[in-house]
Amino acid sequence: MDIGKQMNGTDGYIEIHPCHRLNVNFFVLTDNPSALCFSLHFVLGVLSLITICGNLLVIISIIYFRQLHTSTNYLILSLAVADLLVGFVVFPLTLNFSISLCRFEKYFFCIVRSTFDISLCTCSILNLCCISIDRYYSVCQPLTYRAKITDNVILIMILVSWTVSAFIGIGLTVMNQKRCEGNCFIDVVLVNIMGLIFAFYGPVFVMLCIYFKIFLVAQKQARSIQGTQSGTMERKATKTLAMVMGLFLLCWLPFYICTTVMSFSPGSFLPLAFIELLNWLALINSTLNPFIYGLFYSWFRAAFRMIISGKIFTGNFANSKLQ
Repeated sequence: MDIGKQMNGTDGYIEIHPCHRLNVNFFVLTDNPSALCFSLHFVLGVLSLITICGNLLVIISIIYFRQLHTSTNYLILSLAVADLLVGFVVFPLTLNFSISLCRFEKYFFCIVRSTFDISLCTCSILNLCCISIDRYYSVCQPLTYRAKITDNVILIMILVSWTVSAFIGIGLTVMNQKRCEGNCFIDVVLVNIMGLIFAFYGPVFVMLCIYFKIFLVAQKQARSIQGTQSGTMERKATKTLAMVMGLFLLCWLPFYICTTVMSFSPGSFLPLAFIELLNWLALINSTLNPFIYGLFYSWFRAAFRMIISGKIFTGNFANSKLQ
């Protein structure tokens, strides 16, 4: 960015964020408490609250109602926990320590935000990858599903997803904070590229292949299972989870493409406002997932109603039949 051009007709300040201005004479940031800044904090604060409440509903539903104690739902529970942490931790940290702010000021909480952001994003997509594997065996190999997808296998999937995510989040943040000497810069770029492959592009490729296979098998089975309750439920569950993945890609893919461009072309410049927008689009995915469950799953809708109305606090409804 040519700061000189940006300064024409100004008093030495340039707007880099609705809440911050950059003093180009001393290269320091100052607060800019504008009406737009207040509106931004209000809207994103509301989204944070919705994200927390929505995912809490999913978590409580799966834990409380025994009908929802299934392998797929345990993976959805893990995904909801990751999304809950996005709303509870990443949203507030990103509001106070935005990408624009952290580009110019190296606060400790910028590192914390980046670590949680990367880790929880990676955890979400690895959980979605595990869900796609669960769906594959359920639809394509139903006779061996119970034998292969046991509770222990689900537990291992969840532990691996969270562990790998933590390593990737911490590793990428540490490498990006490292001061380069000699060929260190090349090492940082390589680490970023490997992180992108393991955290996003690799799992997404696996999921796309699996869901394409599921689609082909479902087409072949359509006539034989049409009209049966179990077949209808399986198809509906697969379509819903595929929609969860589709929304994930819609929200996260633009941000990862942006990150990839910046990794391969470190000297290129993308407007900070554009990067901020893509970052928030990605985070909003954690807000949308609970609404997908409530919209497409009748049993989740019934569970949400019972929780919101407070009915579960008036008696023991854990064994209730959810419609």
